[in-house]
Amino acid sequence: MNNKETAGEIRCEDQADFRKLYDATMQLLFKVSYRIVDDEEAAEDLVHDSYIKANEKKMVFPSMDDAKFWLIRVVKNASLNYAKRKTREAKAYHKALYEGRQHIDSGEVDLLKAETIEKVKEILDKLPPKMKEVLVLREYGDLNYKEIGEALGITEGNVKVRVFRAREQITKMIGEGDVYMP
Repeated sequence: MNNKETAGEIRCEDQADFRKLYDATMQLLFKVSYRIVDDEEAAEDLVHDSYIKANEKKMVFPSMDDAKFWLIRVVKNASLNYAKRKTREAKAYHKALYEGRQHIDSGEVDLLKAETIEKVKEILDKLPPKMKEVLVLREYGDLNYKEIGEALGITEGNVKVRVFRAREQITKMIGEGDVYMP
């Protein structure tokens, strides 16, 4: 065990290592997942599934950072898949249940706020996946450029370019429509 501790190696099947990994990454992974799926329960489940996957595969990582970045990729991909599935389901339910019905809101401000939230989500969903993932990790995952690069397997410079271009596209898209700013 001394070699493992000095080398910084993380073995997911080792209970002490698993606990260290969980304590070090749970909050970050939850934030990343929650910002993608916008559902606390689902985000928690997706994160826990990633830990289960690491444990079942008896993953061994050279360092805590390697383990963290692997888990970020797994959680991000699972969350994106979940969000896509939920969006398709929501559209189908909405179409089946509310097609042809009119919805009356309680007030103009509530309506404007709801429309703005939807507009922002739509804009984020319209971004190319590579731009969306760096922006989500940067803005919602609170990762720095270097951490994002390591998590996605790209250079720090490439991360900066993608974030800049994503923000630029969002600014252009917001300018195309009316957005309520309280």
